[in-house]
Amino acid sequence: MLKPRILLVDDDPDILDVLEISLSEENYEILKALDGEEAIRIIKSKPLDLVLLDYNMPKMNGREVCLQIKKDLLLQHLPIIMVTGKGELDDKIGGINAGADDYIVKPFEPKELSARIRMILRRTQRDLEANPLTRLPGNIPILNELSKRLETKNLFAVCYIDLDKFKAYNDTYGFEHGDEVIRETARILIRTVKECGGPDDFIGHIGGDDFVIVTSLEASEKISQKIIDYFEKASLSFYNDRDRKNGYIVAKDRKGQEQRIPLLSISIGIVTNEFRKIEHVAQIGEIGAELKSYAKKLERSNYIKDKRKAE
Repeated sequence: MLKPRILLVDDDPDILDVLEISLSEENYEILKALDGEEAIRIIKSKPLDLVLLDYNMPKMNGREVCLQIKKDLLLQHLPIIMVTGKGELDDKIGGINAGADDYIVKPFEPKELSARIRMILRRTQRDLEANPLTRLPGNIPILNELSKRLETKNLFAVCYIDLDKFKAYNDTYGFEHGDEVIRETARILIRTVKECGGPDDFIGHIGGDDFVIVTSLEASEKISQKIIDYFEKASLSFYNDRDRKNGYIVAKDRKGQEQRIPLLSISIGIVTNEFRKIEHVAQIGEIGAELKSYAKKLERSNYIKDKRKAE
């Protein structure tokens, strides 16, 4: 089982050392940052389970860091404990207003700190069912959501979303860049559903570069097209100037031969129960895989909606 990963943020190296020692008996992986800007870089590049954040720091104080994190659609659920000075009421209020999940006052007892961290981690236990990279619901919640939709017998649409040429990109640019592409794709999905979807819509991360959105019949095509529009604009920033200008990357295929691989695109297959009766979750997955396969054969980003009637 992976250790919970905690980021400690304070501009005093001695305090960071004391915090690390205080938590040394717990089963945590500890990361450290000396200022708010460094904290932001780490938070955006590494999956974390909790941030212990000092309020008063140079460059960017704790409140500013918290505000920036909570505005990020992909990071807003990351738990933050704000560390404030004794009697600094304004700092406590500022931290809470910025979105901090809890606060602790210096100087504090190590046992109290450990207890508060355990409390926050228990509160976010449901994240264990989420994808560790994007924090979107993983396979168990996805299956539960699809089963629930089938039970209601109402009309629905399931958008299966997949990145094209992602393996070649990952092999060429490395896993860190590949992970950022996955995270940015998740941000695009969240933003699009907020703009075009409804309150009951669901977004899940199946794994790797595969995602799913459960929405209404009416919104499915609008959501799919908006995802494509956002992704096409964002995808150019994933490449260096040479590859962006060329419109392809040079990568080796499975036989070890160099090939010109087109830039990343996105394929979406929309499964609905509008024209056919769907009785089980596996049926949704099978139709979705078939539709994505058709979409991938088309040039650039595309979506295909299943309008076939059952025989």
